[in-house]
Amino acid sequence: MSEPTLSVAAVRRIEQRYEQLKNELLELGWISQGSLMRQLPNAWRWTYKVKTKTVTVALSKEQAELYQKAITNHRKLEKLLRQMRELSQQVLLGSAPGVRKRTRRKHPKSSLS
Repeated sequence: MSEPTLSVAAVRRIEQRYEQLKNELLELGWISQGSLMRQLPNAWRWTYKVKTKTVTVALSKEQAELYQKAITNHRKLEKLLRQMRELSQQVLLGSAPGVRKRTRRKHPKSSLS
């Protein structure tokens, strides 16, 4: 087995960053996927996907403002999750002993005759 590649101090720093990200998750409000399009001066359209179909919903200006915040929160959520996955992989792969890599042996070419 190979030795862990992360020091205890490095794992601690990653854990602290992970905790910060968790706290940022807790601060998020409503979330929603999709996008907003302005149609007329006070007409908005929210579109999102259900399976392979696009769904369009007409919204008031007030609803559009709420959805814009929710869509922004969803994008923050995705960014936070991506960062948390990366930190998790660093710790999971680097904090415990791993398998020792074998050296590749070259096989002599055999001639078929």
